[in-house]
Order: sequence, then C-alpha cells, then structure tokens
Amino acid sequence: MVVLDHNHILHKQRSASFSWKGLDGEDLGRVARKISVTTAQLCRWSVKQPWTTSANGPGRAPARRFTEAGGPRAEEDLRVDGRGCEDYRCVEVETDVVSNTSGSARVKLGHTDILVGVKAEMGTPKLEKPNEGYLEFFVDCSANATPEFEGRGGDDLGTEIANTLYRIFNNKSSVDLKSLCISPREHCWILYVDVLLLECGGNLFDTISIAVKAALFNTRIPRVRVLEDEEGSKDIELSDDPYDCIRLSVENVPCIVTLCKIGYRHVVDATLQEEACSLASLLVSVTSKGVVTCMRKVGKGSLDPESIFEMMETGKRVGKVLHASLQSILHKEESLGPKRQKVGFLG
Repeated sequence: MVVLDHNHILHKQRSASFSWKGLDGEDLGRVARKISVTTAQLCRWSVKQPWTTSANGPGRAPARRFTEAGGPRAEEDLRVDGRGCEDYRCVEVETDVVSNTSGSARVKLGHTDILVGVKAEMGTPKLEKPNEGYLEFFVDCSANATPEFEGRGGDDLGTEIANTLYRIFNNKSSVDLKSLCISPREHCWILYVDVLLLECGGNLFDTISIAVKAALFNTRIPRVRVLEDEEGSKDIELSDDPYDCIRLSVENVPCIVTLCKIGYRHVVDATLQEEACSLASLLVSVTSKGVVTCMRKVGKGSLDPESIFEMMETGKRVGKVLHASLQSILHKEESLGPKRQKVGFLG
C-alpha cells in the first residue's frame, strides 16, 4: 500500500529545497510550480496497490498517477477499497423488523444503517386527487448516527431527504395510488413512511431509497369493504384475516443512484472519504427499466453537460442492476415464509 501522507510531502519539499542553490530565477519558478500542489490535494487519496500478475511475472502494480485535481486519471477504474467506479458495497436487507407497522425494512450499506417503517391509516383524499390515496414522508436523524445531529442538527438534512422522496414519488407510475382509494372523496389509505437514520457512513440517499422500496414491498394493507344500508349511510368494515390484505406493486418504485464527481471520474456508492473529495454529485432516480424519473445536483461544484450525460447513462445502467438484485433478494426472503430467521436489531 502506498500512502501519500503529510510526512511524505514534507520529505519531497525538503528534497526539492536542497537543489535550489545555483538555480536562476526561471528555474526557481519552474521548481516552485512543481511543488505547489497543496497538502490537501495529495492527501486525498490513499492508494492500495494490488498484487498483480503480468507478462514479466508477479509483482506490485505500478504506482497510481494523480491529476492536479487530486483524482485518478480517466483511464483508471480503481478506488481506495479496491472497487471499480461503478461497484456497490455489500448491501444487507431485512424486512418485517418492526411488529407494530404495516411494513418495515432495515438496510445496511457499508457503515450506513437505515430503518424504515410504513403505517397505513385511513383518511380523506386530497381535493385535487379525490380518487387516490397518498404517501407522507418523515425523516428522523438520530443523534446516535453522528454527533452533528445532536439537538436540531439533523433537521435540515431530514427535510432535504423528505423533499427528495416527495419528488421521487410525485408521479403516477411509482405507486398505484388509486388502489389506496376506498371511496372517492370520502375515504382512502394514507401511507406514513417514517425513515430513521441509525448510522451515517456515506451514500445516504441510495440507502434510504432501497430501504423505502423494501418497506413498501413488505407493506400489507387490510382489505376494506364498504357497506351501504337502505338509508344511504356507509359503514366501513375491515377484514380480520391477516392474509386478506392488499399488497403494493413496487416494480416501478425508483431507487436513487448517487454519482460523485471526483477528478475526471464519477463513482457510485461513495464512502465518507470519497464524498469529502467530491465537490458535486448527481442524484438520479431510476426505475427497474432504466427510466430516469427525476434528477438533482448537490454540492457547491459545477457539472458540465457532457459529465451530466455520462453520469445519467451510468446511473441508468447501474440502477437496472441494483433493482434486479433487490427484487431477487426480496422475493427470495418472502419465499422462506415463517421459516426465515429474523436478525432484527441483534445482528
């Protein structure tokens, strides 16, 4: 492993200073430009050199080259932890972890831990959509996740995440909201989606979107019958059978793929260290068919149109694979039925 630390930089600077004697003004300027790379730029990457086998026999891979911006060159596809630019870390998904909800899921991605619970309650449809139910999102940033959330430190982030979820589900194709309507203009199901951040270790939006989709997949809504008497008054009867319920179709529920621009490359599933190196990121909401439903840029940096197009194409490609893997594991877990072993909060 090659680590460019502060001592290494000071050594390079001292080595360069020994050769300053006897140089004219032009040479001194050239040397100064060569060593003017800041400590922050060189310290941004801790490079792991894998053991490789080449035509000349096994040996260490050549040292990584750096750009002036501190990121890898365009032809390289290697990150600090050995992943490629489009590789996700291991994702742990478990559903039905909270007993007093209509559906729940817990997702771990690296050091990020998210818990989502869905509660179905009866309410009145909105005036502009009298024959549809709707979803409400609430995000709680636990102080245990990071010291920055103590007091009201996580309120702004919680509001930002909730608004992003509203934008993702603000279309007719994500969830069949008409199936949540009981009687037009009178009664409908309201799904309260509560997101709890247990631990923050980078790539929050992707992890939350995966957890929300898994929780909606696990949601079971009691079947309702509307009975009308001779006088025209209506009574609502809920089924007592736990298996007589409505299941939501989550096939078109999108997932967020966050692409962080680092140097000349963009990476998915960035760690906290990689996020610190990125000045601009692109959040792409992608369905299982690779359709982009919405897009949002975060960060203080800028993105040129060519980079945005490339990041969108990467997001669609990676999103389709992510959806396929998530759907497969959700159906596999459900097929186990009561026999599956629950880990919950003890794992």
